[in-house]
Amino acid sequence: MFDLDGVLVDSEPVWEEVRRAFVADHGGTWQPDTQSRLMGMSTGEWAAYLHELGVGLPPDEIARGVVEQMAGRYREEVPLMPGAVEVVRRLAGRLTLGVASSSPRRLIDVVLEAAGLTECFEATVSTEEVPRGKPAPDGYLEAARRIGVDPHGCVAVEDSSNGLRSAHAAGMRVIAVPHPRYPPAPDALALAWRVLPDLDALTSELVT
Repeated sequence: MFDLDGVLVDSEPVWEEVRRAFVADHGGTWQPDTQSRLMGMSTGEWAAYLHELGVGLPPDEIARGVVEQMAGRYREEVPLMPGAVEVVRRLAGRLTLGVASSSPRRLIDVVLEAAGLTECFEATVSTEEVPRGKPAPDGYLEAARRIGVDPHGCVAVEDSSNGLRSAHAAGMRVIAVPHPRYPPAPDALALAWRVLPDLDALTSELVT
């Protein structure tokens, strides 16, 4: 199972830039811990949180505005992580793959289509489609259910604190590939079964 943001797509800097500007443009105040708190939240959760920061729009309008800006940025260029396409295609020939992402469905589909990876995944889940976002296990559990496998037999690839906690709570073995700009908290990283320096180190032999 793959996370999307921060694992396959170097999207956290884009999310931060877009949401930070949106908050500033609509009367809110970005806090020092805002970005770290947002990572892993579902769309409804982060939209409600931005509203709490003082954005003068209802959460559904906040979500719509931010996602539209993100889609626009992705249409210009999808910032794939180094080695992302290669590792997914390499593993897809040997393993059944899924995605459990906090991104909205619209953005998951845009990214995978642009990268030519849609057919590599048996199932993709947005936490919009489950009751709770990360660090709750709902997204990973739903991805396993759609594929038809026991979560305890799955390996998840994650980068963020909330993502690591989510996959671990789902009973999966977790491989951490920490993002250099947004490293996970030490207690979350301690949940990882393996810690890798980059995606190139991820092989089918490692996860089987």
